[in-house]
Amino acid sequence: MANSKSASKRARQNPRRTLRNRSVITNLRSLTKRQAAGAKPEETRALVSALDKAAKRGVIHKNVANRRKARLNKAAGKASAA
Repeated sequence: MANSKSASKRARQNPRRTLRNRSVITNLRSLTKRQAAGAKPEETRALVSALDKAAKRGVIHKNVANRRKARLNKAAGKASAA
């Protein structure tokens, strides 16, 4: 049980945030898997957009989103060159 008023509010907020964040993270994972299987350019744009939105909303860190986008573009460059 929470000892302070703010701790009890946090206890109420955390499950709601976890549920909301979980759906975003699940969507990111499925888009990433689809991308790894060899996706179309519009699916790549959808993944980049989803990463940016997740970072903007605080679901993932901004640097994590940037790193994933950089790796995605690097892989896309290798795929187009090969």
